[in-house]
Amino acid sequence: MTIVRLGYVAMSMELKNASPSKTMTFAQFQKIEDREAAIRKLERIAISNLENTLRLLKHNAASSIHFYRLTSRLIPLANHEALPDWNYIRPLKSLLKKIGDFAKINGMRLDFHPDHFVLINSQKEDVLKNSLKTLKMHYFLLKGMGIDHTHRCVMHVGGNYKETERSLERFVDNWMEVPKSIQDMIMLENDDTSFTLEDTLYLCEKLGIPLVFDYHHHLAHHKNPNWEEQWERIVNTWKNSPLPIKMHISSPKSAASFRHHADYIDISMFFEFLKKVNGSIPQIDCMIEAKMKDQALFRLMEEVKQQNNIEIIDDSSFQLL
Repeated sequence: MTIVRLGYVAMSMELKNASPSKTMTFAQFQKIEDREAAIRKLERIAISNLENTLRLLKHNAASSIHFYRLTSRLIPLANHEALPDWNYIRPLKSLLKKIGDFAKINGMRLDFHPDHFVLINSQKEDVLKNSLKTLKMHYFLLKGMGIDHTHRCVMHVGGNYKETERSLERFVDNWMEVPKSIQDMIMLENDDTSFTLEDTLYLCEKLGIPLVFDYHHHLAHHKNPNWEEQWERIVNTWKNSPLPIKMHISSPKSAASFRHHADYIDISMFFEFLKKVNGSIPQIDCMIEAKMKDQALFRLMEEVKQQNNIEIIDDSSFQLL
């Protein structure tokens, strides 16, 4: 028997005017002649994003949702090269602590998924340097929340550059440049175009990184379609993690746009996966990557209730019997 917990990404389709990703471009920043006034505006936007994040967590608690991906766009221009003197954490300390305290009191698992431009295996030194700056921002946010940073940021391996093996080894080489605290924060997922499950497992096993299995990505890009042959290896990458194993679930938008995410989750596709892992692990946290966000979660749970051999735990969790 395996417990399944569902989560969703960043935005709610239920709450109105609750975006945690309001932004300000550098061009807009430059148009404000008074630099201090421009920075204060950035801080007001960041405060609004964090206040809306707290609203989202309260919405999640009311809906018994225990798993949520924070947006990586909480603080606009946080790492911009023109603002090296801006201590963006200082005005946010109180709100960050409130978010962390609320998550801990309500037993919520929070994590991040940094944007695609964060590339540990980049061929360019400046890209690696900026990637590390962005990862440090995530670390500082988690620290401000008082949340253990271990295994809270899921990433793709990076660029393939039409040379898979060399790109994997470049990840290993560049990993040595990553501070230990940031290394501890990372999880890796297989992707839908460049690095297969086996490629990603190679890095995860070599470097001691948990692998977040993306089922949809595997269906779109694989060497061996039989992912279950590697399931024990996937589970083993989590043996030293304080968190339950995590996976991503999404469904193809259509046969022609197979790699694109659909609005909702195809329950038959999801349960095809779950039935094969049932009993192999005590719990799995499944992050829904669907266009309709929390509404996709609510619809999926309604469909789960119609399945056989299921015990409902709450509005976002169930047990496979």
